[in-house]
Amino acid sequence: MAAGSDLVYFCDWLPPDFGAVGQYALIRARGFAAQGRRVTLYGLSSAADSVEEERVAPGALRVVRLRAATYDKTSLIQRAWWTARTNIRLVTRAWSDLRSCDEILFTGSPPLMLHVLAPLNTVLRRRLVYRITDFFPEAMIAALPRAPAWLRPLQWLTVFWRRRIDRFEVLGEDQRARLVGQGIRPERIVLVRDPSPVAIGPDTRPLALPESLRGKKVLLYSGNFGVAHEYETFVDAYEKHHRAGSGNVVLWLNAAGKGADEVERRLSSRDLPCLRTQPMPLGQVASLLVTPDAHLITLRAAFVGIVVPSKVFGCIESGRDILYVGPAESDVHLLCKSKITAGRYTRVDIGDVAGLQRALEDLGGAGS
Repeated sequence: MAAGSDLVYFCDWLPPDFGAVGQYALIRARGFAAQGRRVTLYGLSSAADSVEEERVAPGALRVVRLRAATYDKTSLIQRAWWTARTNIRLVTRAWSDLRSCDEILFTGSPPLMLHVLAPLNTVLRRRLVYRITDFFPEAMIAALPRAPAWLRPLQWLTVFWRRRIDRFEVLGEDQRARLVGQGIRPERIVLVRDPSPVAIGPDTRPLALPESLRGKKVLLYSGNFGVAHEYETFVDAYEKHHRAGSGNVVLWLNAAGKGADEVERRLSSRDLPCLRTQPMPLGQVASLLVTPDAHLITLRAAFVGIVVPSKVFGCIESGRDILYVGPAESDVHLLCKSKITAGRYTRVDIGDVAGLQRALEDLGGAGS
């Protein structure tokens, strides 16, 4: 792309690496190119550095991947070092484009890129757009039993730089409310939801069910299952469903993350059925999403307005039932109740084990 870029776009893990932010960023970058823009998308790869050029008429797209190692997310020191190093590497690699572009768009992943780009932009003076895929350090604070004192100055500095952003893109109305509460002017905030990461249509064929799921009602949790996702209510209700109920529903955990590991451990220790698989390649996701009888989505109350589980868009697009365990204030509930046929969506409050057990019984008996 000899003429350079008018839009520089930053995210974290790009396909084929697993990561919802990168999947959506690549889709969006192609969309910008199709509008006639010259886009360079910078992200990460677990394999190798690479540069790929795509001609997306009437514009063009260059995808630049920087090789990055994974790290122990439970270690705060390792996480901070990885974040700082990765953000600086991405910006350094993009420097020539940053000097000549018209607009810089960055996401909430990698975390705290705001603290690199916002100060830098006092010199560059480009149009700076922040797509709030996640809130940091709020997400870190929400994940801790008690926030350490040093996180408070970081929060203040984060809000200081946010107030100097030209435009925000939020994924949900709950995120908009959080920004307005921090003093961001509403006219600088636009709602730009993610689409489903894959196209699902009448010709999309389901996957063949693994042997252990055949003859059962399959409840699928797919994607990332991390600290933002509640599991205690589900595990207790699922046990009651199998000990005292019909036991017709079986969980398929096609997920990565600390929460997925903990769910698998707890179900295994209680001798409860669960199929655990790793997230599938993007090319198989459409078929995966139309395979189960229902999808499971969970969210902890502390994370409302901080994260919007991206899986909700694909789950809605699949046409399957959705079982959501979490607060009504989240945009998960707003989207599901407005887009899903009555009777095919159920929300259960966190801690309502009896209510979730009834929902599982209803799912297990549906169509039988």
